[in-house]
Amino acid sequence: MILEQAHEGLLFYLRGGRGNYGHHCEGRYIRRKIREIITGLNRQGLTADVRKTADKTVIGIVGDTQAVDTEKMAALDYVEDVIAVKTPYKRASRAFHPENTIVHVDGVPVGGRKIAVIAGPCSIETADQITGVACDVRAAGAVMLRGGAFKPRTSPYAFQGLGDSGLDMLLAAGKKARLPVVTEIMSADKLDLFLKEDIDLIQVGARNMQNFDLLKALGRTNKPILLKRGLSATIEEWLMSAEYIMSEGNSNVILCERGIRTFETYTRNTLDLSAVLAVKKLSHLPVVVDPSHAAGKRWMVADLAKAAIAVGADGLMIEVHNDPDKALCDGAQSITPAVFEELMKDLRNLAPLVGRAV
Repeated sequence: MILEQAHEGLLFYLRGGRGNYGHHCEGRYIRRKIREIITGLNRQGLTADVRKTADKTVIGIVGDTQAVDTEKMAALDYVEDVIAVKTPYKRASRAFHPENTIVHVDGVPVGGRKIAVIAGPCSIETADQITGVACDVRAAGAVMLRGGAFKPRTSPYAFQGLGDSGLDMLLAAGKKARLPVVTEIMSADKLDLFLKEDIDLIQVGARNMQNFDLLKALGRTNKPILLKRGLSATIEEWLMSAEYIMSEGNSNVILCERGIRTFETYTRNTLDLSAVLAVKKLSHLPVVVDPSHAAGKRWMVADLAKAAIAVGADGLMIEVHNDPDKALCDGAQSITPAVFEELMKDLRNLAPLVGRAV
């Protein structure tokens, strides 16, 4: 067992139960020791998460650990080592969870070998529009349908989405195309509606990345959450927002890199592909890339999508519209179903080169 000390947190690693304990390590002895550790820590006001890897049991402890005698703990015969962890995020850290997390969205895995492609229009406009696009992207190989019913816009005069009626259209389209649905929540007061309608994957947009009340409310559900990176957020701030959700008990978090604001004005944002590599090193959470919002130009979307796969993204979120030039929102960055179909063909050829599949 390895005991790892974090900034206001500790990690215990229990190595598979072997060593000097004989058959007891596999069963009752180690389980009893784990219970004793957790009981003792709970008495000190600390909380513990237990996770298993192929060869270890990891016990992550969060709280004020100053009162914990780490030297005494390290001297126990079943504790292998005590290691300091400096990151402010705990549950989102790879130290807490060494193996990659796979988040399941209505049976669709995100974070495994297969790349999850999410596609659909930025905004739901009509029932025919969202249903048509849903069927088209499903036929091309998408595994989830995206569509905005509530739209945060820079201008108060811009199209804000259809609201509740748009949500109904999205759900009907997803049902017809047999695809789980993804849509953005704007505020905590809409959470009951999203839970009642059983939205498969709840998206937190870039502008809400640090809406901490919303994050905590989402953390008290067991719903998968797609957390977009804020427009100017650092990687640490992004992971700390994931920590807000996870600290409330919901570990079903998918991160989404969608470009950040830089001095460059030619593109809508600057796609930070290095963030995919960094997050995969720092965290166990799956990472999806949104090349549409990153570029803001439809002719860039396909190549940026391929680049995202090349650096290890676990999924893509691509805006697809049946008539982009007449779209009510973000038509300039939306591709047609025909272009999306060609992109999917290219991704199927590319993915095996990096050990993945589409």
